[in-house]
Amino acid sequence: MNKKLLAVLTGILMIGLLAACQGTTPAVSPNPQIRQISVSGTGKVYLVPDIAYIYIGVRSQSENVATSLNDNNLQAKKISDTLKERGVAAEDIQTTSFNVYPQQQYTPDGQLGEMLYVVENTVYVKVRDLQNLGNLLDAVVRAGANSINGITFDVEDRTAAEAEARKLAVEDAKSRAVELAGLAGVELGDLYNISVYSSGGISPVYEAKGGYAMDASATIAAGQMLIQVDASLTYEIR
Repeated sequence: MNKKLLAVLTGILMIGLLAACQGTTPAVSPNPQIRQISVSGTGKVYLVPDIAYIYIGVRSQSENVATSLNDNNLQAKKISDTLKERGVAAEDIQTTSFNVYPQQQYTPDGQLGEMLYVVENTVYVKVRDLQNLGNLLDAVVRAGANSINGITFDVEDRTAAEAEARKLAVEDAKSRAVELAGLAGVELGDLYNISVYSSGGISPVYEAKGGYAMDASATIAAGQMLIQVDASLTYEIR
């Protein structure tokens, strides 16, 4: 019995010593953390617009709804014919709203007056010939349009410009990474991650001086459009 008890106590002591030794051994991570540097860059490309989008409307009113509707239809047809005569394709003219509603009139002393019926017809027009945009707007007003609003400019094919903006963004980020590595006294290693994203697509540049005005009754300045792309790169630090 004494020999068995001695053997058990010896075993317990050895287990305790092994556990103590393991507790003092530094832990080694199987995946040591990689030092990295992250940078961002921006690419900008300026374009001159080549198309414009315009809302053109006709509003008519009369004491008789049929009369108001007939007047509106005649004016709308004149406007459509004028647009086509000026080179606007039929597929570039789209009706966006058509409204008919009564509108109560009042006398100067606040009494109920006549009831008028209002008809509104608005089309969304895509204009490709910006050089004659001012003349076009003048012509549709003379044809009967009494509502023109929401003129916006755009670039129809921006594929090449977007590719150039991405290229400039990545090059800008790479140059920043090289600069920062030099300042920190380290070397760049492998590229671990790259993200490229557009900053809101295409937008007007209100302060640009590179626009132009059309020689027409209505002076319209197209200005410039901006395509901006941002890039984010992450490198290993050696």
